[in-house]
Amino acid sequence: MRVMVVMVGVVQATAFYGVNLKHKNKEHRNAYATVYMGTPRDYEFYVATRVLIRSLIRLQVDADLIVIASLDAPLRWLRALEEEDGAKVLRVENVNNPYKGQQRFKLTLNKLYAWRLVDYDGVVMLDADNLFLHKTDELFQCGQFCAVFINPCIFHTGLFVLQPSLEVFKDMIHQLETGKANPDGADQGFTGAYFPDLLDQPKFYPHLNGTTLDGHYRLPMGYQMDASYYYLKLGWRVPCGPNSVITFPGAPWLKPWYWWSWPVLSLGIQWHENRRQTLGYAAEMPIVMIPSVIFLGIITMTRLASPSISKLCYRNTDKSSSLMQTGPKFIAIWSIIAAYIVPFAIIPRTIHPLVGWTLYFLGSVTLSSVAINSFLLPVVPILVPLIRVLGSLLVMACPWYPYGVTRALAVFGYAFCYALIAWGSMVKVTARLQVSLEKRTNFPKFG
Repeated sequence: MRVMVVMVGVVQATAFYGVNLKHKNKEHRNAYATVYMGTPRDYEFYVATRVLIRSLIRLQVDADLIVIASLDAPLRWLRALEEEDGAKVLRVENVNNPYKGQQRFKLTLNKLYAWRLVDYDGVVMLDADNLFLHKTDELFQCGQFCAVFINPCIFHTGLFVLQPSLEVFKDMIHQLETGKANPDGADQGFTGAYFPDLLDQPKFYPHLNGTTLDGHYRLPMGYQMDASYYYLKLGWRVPCGPNSVITFPGAPWLKPWYWWSWPVLSLGIQWHENRRQTLGYAAEMPIVMIPSVIFLGIITMTRLASPSISKLCYRNTDKSSSLMQTGPKFIAIWSIIAAYIVPFAIIPRTIHPLVGWTLYFLGSVTLSSVAINSFLLPVVPILVPLIRVLGSLLVMACPWYPYGVTRALAVFGYAFCYALIAWGSMVKVTARLQVSLEKRTNFPKFG
């Protein structure tokens, strides 16, 4: 009964959006497909999906481009994918994830809808964090199912090839409903359990005559290179298969579309270069101007109102209250900490890293100036953490490291050496704050 409900929901969801791929003029025999499970809070994944679609168009792939979209996805974003990017959007009900405790991967089982795209002979299923270096249309010569083992024993579902089949789709839904074993509670664990013998299958090599193969195959690693391997040698030296696609399966807060991911992960700039050549940054530029104007206005107002602000912060208070005695010191310390945290919250997350880091330094200097002028603190010790961040970025962005291990050691060595300077600056700021408090309010010396 639950299987029938899921199947009926699929048909209703497709009819609701008015898209039935069987009734559309078919342009290609094959398709590249991706799943978009975003909500209005997931703008960065919307941007990543658009960059993926446009990069495939730029490579002139001989295939349709499909976006399997959750019903939660905003309609205006789906219309942009169709009208501006040329993708075909299929809205679907979310596949129920019966595995508990998997909030991060709750909707990834929507990838199973790729087996319903029976209008096509072959489908390459993609995650949005794939970065294409070359066209990979030869993948459509693969058999019924093909995937890459970036882990020695588990294939990765950020890219896999399949032949659509309603029978396979129905059987997968049935396996979900009956509680098939799943080691990770997500699409990768389920698909790996559904195709358990893929590791024993032959490796895929495309035929020069374009013949489509039959059966299951392992894809060479070059079709989905884990970005982690790049950082070991700071270069691609994958001998098996073409170096065609990079994937970023690491921590979700270090995906390449976030501006702070570079130069922490040096491949982030390559993803942004791909975005610059395809989608651009016009949508974020008005939002970028707002914090820039705010930061410059705060610097000006703080500088002009410095005497009044310092008097307000050091006004005489009831000395019998220990809370009121320690209040200014507490506020000063937290205002310094906030100067280095708040900019991350107000800068658009998907802008270019060079713009993002520039805004971050402007915001940190702005908010630090509030603490400096309010509590009459020394400028250089307050800005030492910011100088440390800048130095770390320069060390990480250095392009002349021969190996990734050398790069990592240089970053750790720099951080260790600078820790002594940071400690000295903190002591100096605390002492200066204590002197200012005693001078202004005659407070007893704090511990």
